[in-house]
Amino acid sequence: MASHTPRAVTPISMVRVARPSTVDLITAELRKAIYTGALPVGSPIGEVEMSSQLGVSRSPLRESTQRLVQEGLLTASPGRGMRVSVIGPEHVADVYDARLAVEAQAARLIIRGGAPSVLEHLENAYRELVELSESTDARAIGDADLDFHRLLVDSAGSRRLSHYMSTLVIETRVASLSDPNGYTVRRSVSETYRQLLDALAAGDAAAAFSALERQFAEAVARLTGQDESVDTVETPEDEEPPSIGPIDFADER
Repeated sequence: MASHTPRAVTPISMVRVARPSTVDLITAELRKAIYTGALPVGSPIGEVEMSSQLGVSRSPLRESTQRLVQEGLLTASPGRGMRVSVIGPEHVADVYDARLAVEAQAARLIIRGGAPSVLEHLENAYRELVELSESTDARAIGDADLDFHRLLVDSAGSRRLSHYMSTLVIETRVASLSDPNGYTVRRSVSETYRQLLDALAAGDAAAAFSALERQFAEAVARLTGQDESVDTVETPEDEEPPSIGPIDFADER
């Protein structure tokens, strides 16, 4: 009777799916709170109060706030503790210079890739911005504007560019929220959006760069008070700011 030697079976290589840690979740929640204004610019971050609001312990909260300090979204001052950063007029141009570097490179990568679906998604985002600009909801208009630019960078397919842009988007919002006159957005959509989309469709990287450069120059002039002729939409003074609630860990298990 023939004997059979069992064949060695190569184990299946399984890739462990990385789950966000508690610190990751806290960091994401704090970023969201800063972006929406739930944590107002310049407001203090009290460990006891914040850990209670989020339903977390102070140790991971402390690690999370240190991450945001490194990103520039929180500021730590000796004797004053931690506060949400304020981006004054003197720093607005720097934020937009960084955005120009990131978004112009994203435009080049999109042109190099030549995927028609990318342009279709950007056109949809542009139409949504135009539609919302006919309303009086400053936050919705501002969100649509930043969503367009975030989509532009994400469409380039560069993980690092998207990572940098995620912080720059929040810094842009913080710069607007830091205006002592309140949060305002431009009512009309700049023609530079159409110029950018046409440049991407034509594969003209130089024209795309010029459209972004002009668009950002207009934004800097408005946010720094150099151009007060632009019609804007303001957030009502009596509008209730978003609240910060406990983090739901159920979906992450």
